[in-house]
Amino acid sequence: MKKYKFKIEGLDCANCANELESALQKIEQIENVSISFIMQKLSFECQEENKETALKEIRKVIKKEEPDVTIEEV
Repeated sequence: MKKYKFKIEGLDCANCANELESALQKIEQIENVSISFIMQKLSFECQEENKETALKEIRKVIKKEEPDVTIEEV
């Protein structure tokens, strides 16, 4: 497992961050999902070979739950 960190922008409130985090936790390829509203950070762990698939799923969930949110790898 490798840990990945992203800058997350466009979240309106801490509750939105919690709801998005809960939705992301349902993605099979990733573990230990964490969103910090204050720090504007998203982190998760996954197998290196699953990173691209995981990112596609993450972006799909984000678009559905919080359409104005963007993520960028740091």
